[in-house]
Amino acid sequence: MRRLGELPASQFTLPPGAMGPDPDRLQPLFGAGGDLLPLWVAEPYLPIAPPIVEALRDRAATPWYGYEQRSERLASAFWAWTEERHGWGGDGLVASVSPSVGTSIGALLELRTEPGDGVILQSPVFTDFKPLVVSAGRRVVKNPLVLDGDRYRMDLEGLEESVADASCRALILCNPHNPVGRSWTRDELRAVAEVCAANEVFVIADEIHADLTLPGHAFTPFAEVAPEGGWAALHGPIKTFGLAGVCDSLLVTSDSSVVDDYRAMSSRLHLTRNQVFSLAAFEAAYTRGGPWVDELLALVQRNHAALVRGLPVEIAVTPLEATYLGWLDLRGLGLEVPEIVDWLGTKARVAMSPGHWFGREGAGFARMTLAVPEDWIAEAIERISSAIA
Repeated sequence: MRRLGELPASQFTLPPGAMGPDPDRLQPLFGAGGDLLPLWVAEPYLPIAPPIVEALRDRAATPWYGYEQRSERLASAFWAWTEERHGWGGDGLVASVSPSVGTSIGALLELRTEPGDGVILQSPVFTDFKPLVVSAGRRVVKNPLVLDGDRYRMDLEGLEESVADASCRALILCNPHNPVGRSWTRDELRAVAEVCAANEVFVIADEIHADLTLPGHAFTPFAEVAPEGGWAALHGPIKTFGLAGVCDSLLVTSDSSVVDDYRAMSSRLHLTRNQVFSLAAFEAAYTRGGPWVDELLALVQRNHAALVRGLPVEIAVTPLEATYLGWLDLRGLGLEVPEIVDWLGTKARVAMSPGHWFGREGAGFARMTLAVPEDWIAEAIERISSAIA
C-alpha cells in the first residue's frame, strides 16, 4: 500500500507539506494516524485558484494592514458572478457581510426565534446545524429526508405536520444539500416556501454550495421562490474556492426588517470588522476565478465516476448533483455504526466523515470529499477494496 507522500502527481498537484487539514486532528477522530488518507473535511484539498494567490501576494506586498473600507466593488463582483453563473441578479435583494455561515445562522436564530422554539432540520444534514440550534436554547425538530432507491427527496407531508406546531418558528434549509448532494428543484423549493410562509416559519437557506452545482443540474436560489419576507440565504466564496480560513460570507434577503435587525446586531457585536486579505481574495475569486471553478467541477465529476466504477459492490455511491462531496452507502458491509468508524480508520486507512455525524438518519453512510487529485481517489478505491477483500 502506498503512503500519502508517495501518491503520483496529477493535474491538481498539492505542494509538499500542503496535505489539507492538520493530520494531528485525525488521531482523535479516527483512532489512527500516520498514513491515513484525509478525505473528511468539506474543502478542496487542491492548490487555490492562481488569481486568488496572486491577489493575496499583491496585498501582502502592500505595507498597510490597518482598517480598510469595503468597496462597493465587492457586492458588484458577487452579483455579477451570480448573474453569469446562475442567471440570478440582485434586484430587490440586499447582501450583508457576515464572518461565517454559522455566524449568520446563530444571529438569525436570535433575531427570528425565541428560546424553546422549534427549528426544523432535514437530516442527514451538515453537522454544525444541530449545535447552533441547541446552543441557542432552541429545539431541534427533525423533518428527515427520504431515500427513494438511491436518491433523496424531501418529506413535504412531514414538513407540513412539523410547521403545524405553532412553536416551530424556523427551518434551516441546505440548498444544495450537504452531505447527500441534491440540488433541489424549483418545484421542491417552491413547495417548502409555500408551506413555511403559510405557517410563518422563517427559512434560513444555507446556499454556500450553490456554485458547486454540477453540469446537467441547475442551482435554484431560494430567493426566486420565496415570498417578500420571512427568509434569508447565506452565500460567499468560502466553499467554492476553499477560502473558509480567509473570506467572509454574505447574508442575502429581500426582507428589510431582517437587514435592519442583522446590521444592528452586527454593529453592536462588531461582527464585520474587515480583514484586508479577505477583501482581496473575495474580489479576485468572483472576478477571475471562473475558469478554476470549471476545472474543479470537471474534476469532481471524474472522481465521482471513478468511485462508481471502482468501488466494490458492497459500497454504493449516491448520485451527485451538487457539492464536491461523495455520499457512500456502506450498509452492504454489514457493520454496526461503531464498527464502521473503526473499519474506516484502521482497516481501510481512509478518513471519511461517518454518516451518523450528520444525524442518525445517516448511519451506515460516509461522506468523502471529491475535490482532491484524481490519484487520491484511485488510492482510496485501492485501500477500500483491499480492506474489503
